[in-house]
Amino acid sequence: MREFEGSALKINNLLYLFQQLLNILQIGSIYAMIALGYTMVYGVLLLINFAHGDLFMIGAFITFLSATYLNFGFIPSLILSMTATALLGVTIERTAYKPLRNAPKVSVIITALGVGVFLENLTLAISPYPKHVPQLIENTIYNIKGLTLSLVQIIIITFSVVLMIGLDFLVRKTKLGMAIRAISWDMQAVPLMGIPLNKIISITFAIGAGLGGAAGVFYAAAYPVIDPYMGIMVGWKAFIAAVVGGIGNIRGAMLGGYALGAIEVAVMVFLPTTYRDLISFLLLFILLIFRPYGIFGKPRNVKI
Repeated sequence: MREFEGSALKINNLLYLFQQLLNILQIGSIYAMIALGYTMVYGVLLLINFAHGDLFMIGAFITFLSATYLNFGFIPSLILSMTATALLGVTIERTAYKPLRNAPKVSVIITALGVGVFLENLTLAISPYPKHVPQLIENTIYNIKGLTLSLVQIIIITFSVVLMIGLDFLVRKTKLGMAIRAISWDMQAVPLMGIPLNKIISITFAIGAGLGGAAGVFYAAAYPVIDPYMGIMVGWKAFIAAVVGGIGNIRGAMLGGYALGAIEVAVMVFLPTTYRDLISFLLLFILLIFRPYGIFGKPRNVKI
């Protein structure tokens, strides 16, 4: 009898562990997608695009508009959101960041913060109250031998992994990716090799912003109440994920997103939920002290 009870307890603990793993993969996928946007921009311009969290918010609101007024489902909303945020990212780069490319870094940082505030207040002026996003994915629940798995989790995790693998392939195995890596290595020498610098930078911003828009769709599908300030905290957490993995390193951003998701889920399991944000920012503080370039990041050699 005791052996049976012990076996049942082990099975329940294992199921609980797998259940929390699914939660980690869901929230970690969203963080990883946003973190990749930070990493893409930093990789080519050494710029922290602090408006990136608000691009994620814009992606969520585009999802709300497409689902509410156009009756779009998940995939059409995803395509529309990624396209719109990619175009917005290029517009921001051309109008706000390009003129400051040779300006002091502090000017670019202030501009990035200003762009974020502008996007927040523009959205606030249009839609001052939280919005409820219509159901994008059928709320189907699967029970596999005691393990509860929703269709929303399956789709978010699957689409995130596909997009991340596609980005990794693009950067590592294509000519465009080679050009992006060349700019990251030496921006001054790239034009001498015939690479269109401005075009590649704009494409990089488009890719990063598009991934942020996709994360907005995933978030709206999983947590359907959105507001104009939602991008602030989520954006900062994704920035933490990028720093943890090694900002500028694509695979590091992916790892950082899932690592932060694991920490948050663990905090919610073992501690009050009010400690979740505290632990996240404490992680960044500790990492900046002992390994400021992240897990996979490497210190850059500055040319004099």
